[in-house]
Amino acid sequence: MQETSVQKLEQRVRVLTRLAEITAVLNSTMKLKPLLNALMESAAEIADSEAASVLLWDANSNELRFAATSNKDESSLQLIGKVVPLEGSIAGKVMRENRAIIVDNTQESLEHYDKVDKAIAFQTRSLLGVPMRSKNRVIGVLEAVNKRSLPWTDDDEHFLEILAAQAAVAIENAQLVAALQKANDELSQLDKLKGDFIAIASHELRTPLGVILGYASFLQDSNDEEVRGLASKVVNSATQLRRIIEDLTNLRYFEQGEADLNKETVHVDEFIRENLAEIRPVAEARGHKLHIRPMMPMSISIDRVRLGMALSNILNNAVRFTPENGEIRIDVETRGRELWIMVKDNGIGIAPANHERIFDRFVQVEDHMTRQNGGLGIGLSIARALVQAHGGRLWVTSPGLNQGSTFIIALPLG
Repeated sequence: MQETSVQKLEQRVRVLTRLAEITAVLNSTMKLKPLLNALMESAAEIADSEAASVLLWDANSNELRFAATSNKDESSLQLIGKVVPLEGSIAGKVMRENRAIIVDNTQESLEHYDKVDKAIAFQTRSLLGVPMRSKNRVIGVLEAVNKRSLPWTDDDEHFLEILAAQAAVAIENAQLVAALQKANDELSQLDKLKGDFIAIASHELRTPLGVILGYASFLQDSNDEEVRGLASKVVNSATQLRRIIEDLTNLRYFEQGEADLNKETVHVDEFIRENLAEIRPVAEARGHKLHIRPMMPMSISIDRVRLGMALSNILNNAVRFTPENGEIRIDVETRGRELWIMVKDNGIGIAPANHERIFDRFVQVEDHMTRQNGGLGIGLSIARALVQAHGGRLWVTSPGLNQGSTFIIALPLG
């Protein structure tokens, strides 16, 4: 009698040890197939049965399907994906009633679904099925088949329920990870399609737009004042459209990385002045005065084109949001081991709550229905991405509305 009790205790210790081991395995992977394989090996061993299987509920089709089996022969593997009815099967009853069911002799059970046995030439003599619950919801059934030494015991049921509970959480997590990965793959594909579409559309729009600008510019030289006025309106609208097309084309620079830069040593004064030269005609057309403070000769390693695009976006922003006859000033100085390029204007200013928001993609502080300044609202986002690719920072300071703004580019020296 004492020897039997000791043997039972030893068996319980072995099972508990195995449960601890399988818990570590279940928590170590987020991939469904290896998780199910590990579960099958443990379930049959813990219940001292010939085989084990997992059936999972398919929420899309509202069907209970075989997802895994411990038998690896070809006929048993044909079970995977097969449907088991909710009515007229032991697994279905476990699922419906959300409770463990023990059958010591399946031949005497009206609930036994023998079509599965016939399909794989297997004989189910006894069966223990327990529900797999996750977050108070049954997601499937764990079965142990053909107990090696009947009857099924309370320990078999108890330990299999523990295993089923652990497995249910792990399986649902794995399914969520798989669904997330699928969604990410689809988003990546959509992002590529979006990029391809923008590239093709931008390319196709440039050609007819160039023709329109060419003829409209030609008509601006007409002796007829009315024709010149109409041509100027066409040129202005076409120029605005070209700016939008350029913004669309430059969307790719959101993902700019340091490895994509083509750095060279550039004189800072020369770099600043060449970017000012590009914006000067537009600024002077609005009556703005441009100032640059004399600076000490210095050089910096940058991608001239990419950082020039960032500075141009900031300068364009200053011109657009500064009322006519305003002032725009560029100051350059060193702060510690950084070079600071500061673009100051006396324009409409920015409320403190929007100092970070204006760097978000497609954000315009002005209401889209009433705003007076066009654009997609991505210039500053692209500028920040390009500055960050250089290992630098870009931010704005402004006392508030109608008090001007200062955009600061901080770049590492050396």
